[in-house]
Amino acid sequence: MKGYVKAVCISKERGTVKQNVKKAVLKEQYGLEGDAHAGKWHRQVSLLSQDKVEEFNQKGGMAGPGDFGENILLEGIDLAALPVGTILECGTARLKITQIGKECHHHCEIYQRVGDCIMPREGIFAEVLSGGEITVGDQIRVTSQPEDDPLTAAVITLSDKGFAGERKDTSGPRAAKILREYGYEVVEEVLLPDEQKKIEKELIRLSDSRQVSLILTTGGTGFSMRDRTPEATLAVADRQAPGIAEAIRAGSMEITKRAMLSRGVSVIRGRTLIINLPGSEKAVAESLSFIMDSLEHGIRILRGTASECGAACKEK
Repeated sequence: MKGYVKAVCISKERGTVKQNVKKAVLKEQYGLEGDAHAGKWHRQVSLLSQDKVEEFNQKGGMAGPGDFGENILLEGIDLAALPVGTILECGTARLKITQIGKECHHHCEIYQRVGDCIMPREGIFAEVLSGGEITVGDQIRVTSQPEDDPLTAAVITLSDKGFAGERKDTSGPRAAKILREYGYEVVEEVLLPDEQKKIEKELIRLSDSRQVSLILTTGGTGFSMRDRTPEATLAVADRQAPGIAEAIRAGSMEITKRAMLSRGVSVIRGRTLIINLPGSEKAVAESLSFIMDSLEHGIRILRGTASECGAACKEK
């Protein structure tokens, strides 16, 4: 699959419309030189498909290059259809897709004018794996898609006091440490208050835009009126995976009978597995010890990179 560069756009200051400079340099692990949105994070470069802009303009949008905040406007590739992890090449430059779409916190000039913006649903974001010059007319190729999906994960810590800075919550960092020990790439660690709508929003973003393999939440699974993590998780679920939560409770019951009071759930959204864990560092470590050895096979089945019957079945 290949396409062609229609525009190369930068803005020297945040909050200003990007201008088509036609040629720029992609810097490794940074983005486009001279662009105010470049930096050492996962959204170093933004890309948008030309045909989506044309569809928008047919409805009276009158959008030009850079109006949606895109760095690179491409023709010939349906970018939003590519999964996270896909590699794009342009000359010596290599980009890795890290996110599909994004929420608009401050509506752009286009939205203010016509009441719509396609970037949140059609734009993609990438990090620069290797640098090089990019020019209007250059060919960009899709060189690989994530067949043997790398296992990626995110951890959400739910704590009112932790979010307010009144205490340091260690349960989330402990979960992230254990995930890394098992070979997962932890792409985000998020700290939130116990507010259901905020939890739902982050679960949706990490599942749909970041497309992570696994999300672990810590905290908010008890009987307190502020404990809303299970409700938020169920609200965003496509399917349930109750055996995982049951295994955590069963294992924990061997340690303390109070494990019966945990309301944590485990669900699937798209190709992401979401698991609720308790809020203490000790309980997080214990809970993960009961499930980690079996999770990878289930996740790879979910993401289509493993068969239902693995090597263990074939040996029988």
